[in-house]
Amino acid sequence: MPTSTTVGSRSAVDIRSRRRAAPVRADLALPCQHANPDLWFAVSPLDLERAKRLCRPCPVRAECLAGAVRRGEPWGVWGGEIIDRGTVIARKRGPGRPPRSAWAYSG
Repeated sequence: MPTSTTVGSRSAVDIRSRRRAAPVRADLALPCQHANPDLWFAVSPLDLERAKRLCRPCPVRAECLAGAVRRGEPWGVWGGEIIDRGTVIARKRGPGRPPRSAWAYSG
């Protein structure tokens, strides 16, 4: 049974369901429609990088990213990019690691 994590006003299950329910042309091989949908919403940075690699050859990659940004998707891999808190980021740090700004010497 999937667990539901709430991000903003949407739950993780709601977002995954919407990705699976998106209209798909039968002649397109979209990786997000054939692989495990949890991969695109993984916590592990390695899994997110794998999802990004799977997106590279996707024929609707640009449209996917533009739609996610327009809708304000809170997180996940969309159009081959990682979105975290509504912002496109290059890489995601593993759980428990502080941001680099916390390492800066403030003395």
